[in-house]
Amino acid sequence: MTHLHDDFYNHSLGAVLLKISDFTREMAEFTHFNESGRARMVDVSAKTSTERVATAQATVFMSPETLEKIQRGKIAKGDVLAVAQVAGVMGAKRTPELIPMCHPLLLTSVDVGFTEEAEPDRQGRCAITITATAKTTGQTGVEMEAMTAVSVAALTIYDMCKAVDKAMSFGDICLLSKSGGKSGTYVRRPAGM
Repeated sequence: MTHLHDDFYNHSLGAVLLKISDFTREMAEFTHFNESGRARMVDVSAKTSTERVATAQATVFMSPETLEKIQRGKIAKGDVLAVAQVAGVMGAKRTPELIPMCHPLLLTSVDVGFTEEAEPDRQGRCAITITATAKTTGQTGVEMEAMTAVSVAALTIYDMCKAVDKAMSFGDICLLSKSGGKSGTYVRRPAGM
């Protein structure tokens, strides 16, 4: 009986060790994990410096009255889109302070813009779509910087307008495109394609 128990134990232990080995190998395929499966900042020292560009977007949904107040400059805290634009640029510059595994980058450009949708949707909400493009010449991409820019700009719009519209919400935060680096160019397909 002991012999059978030992065989079962050794077989089970072997299966567990094999699973751990498989997990470790799988984690190594994700560049943000080391051989032990622990988080790390990726070593980009061997990568070639290329021009990197990324564009992201986010949408802030609000009541028609809130959008009208923004357009007419009637928000008590000031010019909502001007403040959100500066906040987006600052957010892009501070991305490595917020996202643990991001490399500090020398950004060469950050451009934040807004498109207003004054026609209410089916839920009666108007929207402001924020677009941000970040650029650098370096060894790693700027996707996170562009996405942080639109996210911080969206949060800033909320902060500026929360006194008049606490029901505002965010959506469609996504990468629209990126270029440069080994993985090349990416362009997001429109929904439904």
